[in-house]
Amino acid sequence: MSEELEKIKKWLKSIEDEPLEPMADFFAARLGDYEEHMSHWKNLYQEMGRRVPKGAGKLLDIGCGTGLELDEIFRHHPDISVTAIDLSPEMLAVLEQKHPDKSIHRIAADYFLEPFGTENYDVAVSFETLHHYTAEKKLKVFQKIWKCLKKGGCYLEADYVADDDEWEQFLMEECKRRRKKWNIPEEQYVHFDTPLTLEHECQLLREAGFSQIEVFYIEEGDGTPIIQALKG
Repeated sequence: MSEELEKIKKWLKSIEDEPLEPMADFFAARLGDYEEHMSHWKNLYQEMGRRVPKGAGKLLDIGCGTGLELDEIFRHHPDISVTAIDLSPEMLAVLEQKHPDKSIHRIAADYFLEPFGTENYDVAVSFETLHHYTAEKKLKVFQKIWKCLKKGGCYLEADYVADDDEWEQFLMEECKRRRKKWNIPEEQYVHFDTPLTLEHECQLLREAGFSQIEVFYIEEGDGTPIIQALKG
């Protein structure tokens, strides 16, 4: 067992009696310090902004929050048209306040259910949002993203990954156990991290139809890579 996984197990043990929070409620309650908390990934936001392809005209951002990745994307692509989807209307309101002059279509919705359309976008992005879900749900959203991208389109994902299969399996099983303990149905989104390994994440992208997949780490030893996947 890795040292990091041991730390996670001890921490989870310490909050054993705290019920899982619904996803939307978790973020709404922390809106005031959300951007400060997420500043830990400043370098990753900047790198994502740099990696959006030149000439991209339309972008889809799923789980956008207050748009920290969009802050950086707009630095490089000030005229890009964005569709931004998030469960939290409160966070989308902050995004609107920050960028009133930008072309942003804000959608308060579940991105697993919201249609993305067919060949609508040049690029799609997600930042630290998909590590709450199972492989089965991720595959479905990856398939939707692949479908919504134009030929040659690019998907950029920054999300932390499990170090190994043991880490991945433990958190998946722990989430199931806590759902059962608190009688939380499977369809209810909760804030509990269940990251996949990098290998399994990339495997799902290939299954969804993406061809060229590259992985970039900004800092050595960081558990959050940027994955770039292209639609051939």
